Amino acid sequence: MPRWGLSDIGRERTEAMCGQSWLDSTTRLVTSGETKALETAAIIAAATGLPIEVRPSTHENDRSGTGFVPPDRFEQLADAFFAEPDVSVEGWETAADAQRRIVSATAGLFDDADSGDVLICGHGGVGTLLMCHLLEVPISRQYDQSGPPAAPGGGNYWAYDLAAGQLLHQWLSI
Repeated sequence: MPRWGLSDIGRERTEAMCGQSWLDSTTRLVTSGETKALETAAIIAAATGLPIEVRPSTHENDRSGTGFVPPDRFEQLADAFFAEPDVSVEGWETAADAQRRIVSATAGLFDDADSGDVLICGHGGVGTLLMCHLLEVPISRQYDQSGPPAAPGGGNYWAYDLAAGQLLHQWLSI
């Protein structure tokens, strides 16, 4: 899974995002070391001129216990992952452990709320766990990118205002 590349749809969505005005205030581009995230960051870097900062520990939750599973089965496992954050689902890293890892890996990124926007390229589970932390709410799939207006299959983003300490918007399709 860490070596899965960006799909044609993902590439198209990322290229389309590069033309959106909200990206203009981005001053820092951070990514996990996963292929899909690196490829996404490379497209954004080419469009913005921003350097890419790789933070390997921001990777998606470790799902090597199951490897690839069909979409319906994945959704069942993801439901369980979020529903019981302290329990490993079929060998997956627990949601609570993944959240601690991600919060630790992003420490310092948000220290200067006035320095511009930070864009983190990664997987949806990472974004959901980070969002729950920032909102100071329990881990829950209700914050996941699993329904409209988020696009199915990824290619979504959310925004948080650090200075105000509030979510600007939930997951939206890019």
